[in-house]
Amino acid sequence: MWPTLKNDNFLRACLRQPTDHTPVWLMRQAGRYLPEYNATRTQAGGTFMGLATNVDCATEVTLQPLQRYALDAAILFSDILTVPDAMGLGLSFEQGEGPRFAHPVRDEAAVARLAVPDMAKLRYVFDAVTSIRKALAGRVPLIGFSGSPWTLACYMVEGAGSSDYRRVKTMLYARPDLMQRILEVNAQAVTTYLNTQIDAGAQAVMIFDSWGGVLADGAFQRFSLEYTRRVLQGLQREKDGARVPAIVFTKGGGPWLDEIAASGADVVGLDWTVNLGAARARVGARVALQGNLDPSVLFAPPDVVAREAVAVLDSFGAPQRADRGWDGHVFNLGHGISQFTPPEQVAVLVDAVHAHSRRQRLVR
Repeated sequence: MWPTLKNDNFLRACLRQPTDHTPVWLMRQAGRYLPEYNATRTQAGGTFMGLATNVDCATEVTLQPLQRYALDAAILFSDILTVPDAMGLGLSFEQGEGPRFAHPVRDEAAVARLAVPDMAKLRYVFDAVTSIRKALAGRVPLIGFSGSPWTLACYMVEGAGSSDYRRVKTMLYARPDLMQRILEVNAQAVTTYLNTQIDAGAQAVMIFDSWGGVLADGAFQRFSLEYTRRVLQGLQREKDGARVPAIVFTKGGGPWLDEIAASGADVVGLDWTVNLGAARARVGARVALQGNLDPSVLFAPPDVVAREAVAVLDSFGAPQRADRGWDGHVFNLGHGISQFTPPEQVAVLVDAVHAHSRRQRLVR
């Protein structure tokens, strides 16, 4: 039922197969830095969830960056917090304050009430996946995503974003039984959620462990990585005869690179604090790598943007290795693109990545 994929470089890089160039996409590539996104959001009522729950609008904003830039993948326009919202926690987005839950999970009774939500409550997400996949018409692959069990738990317990994670860390240390119960439910929910996105048309999936890096060593493995691993174990990894790559991105996860690489993911995303070449040497042929330009580079002059993109590519090195074939690299930012980014800088970045990575493939 799907059109033939015209540009499969992203999927091939995820699976450490030869590519014509290093594929590039950007976390939050459909978002507030684009004037057309802001116009569509206004038309949808001005709220984030009003936009995300409108299938036509979600489709439109997902495709907007592809109309501007030669990106190698699209990512579903949605939010990592749709799953706990479907659990009945009352998600809203306050202007200038970010996401907030009306009913945070902070005691035994609230934890006991948690359950994997009926996926019918998230039908708008799956309908958007199918709509986007059809609208792409085989141009590039579509990435689905979710927050990690731990990252979702942070928002669920804190009730909003946090600077110190006091509530969630207090529960983790004082009542690990409650925290593990939350994480077990979240892991089951995220697994079902991502599998349903795959059924709806997602060709790759990404787990955003945005707050894994706030944990201490030992706690990270027990409360974050273990539950991400459970999700990976439960994912369908093939659909319609094609492999469905899974990406894990832990912001601040550099100290645990080897353990994340052994989690079952096909691709490990890196933030800008990690040396890409050193990371490649550490993981070997186990996984592909994604990243890892500092998003703030995009505020520099165009020649600096191009230079820094080249530096990231050179740090990884030529993807072909005489001793083991191809190592996969997906170029991305080390975190989401800033809403203040000048749109023209993204064109400079994408063009520089494509041009230099093609030159790298000419060198033997």
